[in-house]
Amino acid sequence: QLQASGGGSVQPGGSLRLSCAASGFSFDDYAIAWFRQTPGKKREGVSCFSDGNALPYYSDSAKGRFTSSRDNAKNTVYLQMSGLKPEDTAVYYCAARTRRIIVQYMGVADSYDYWGQGTLVTVSS
Repeated sequence: QLQASGGGSVQPGGSLRLSCAASGFSFDDYAIAWFRQTPGKKREGVSCFSDGNALPYYSDSAKGRFTSSRDNAKNTVYLQMSGLKPEDTAVYYCAARTRRIIVQYMGVADSYDYWGQGTLVTVSS
């Protein structure tokens, strides 16, 4: 099970840190990703660790503003978001894949085996 938390309301330019905690399994070797979704749109990949030891990849919209980290000992992945914009408003999901993922599939939602329930981020003045 994946549990995402940390969402909330923030003004433009503000920051939030999302957490994704896994329970019931150890995700040391898993690919872990953050996605986001707004009504009527497909889930969009935001960041991804291709495996347990990889550095994160970021979408173009996240580069330079978002930083993802993982603590395998705590079975937790984080997404630190700074410089938030109204267009970052979305429900953010974490996802896990039980094996390594290649770059071409990181942003494909169907590539992942487990999903958290989502946490809402609202950026508004």
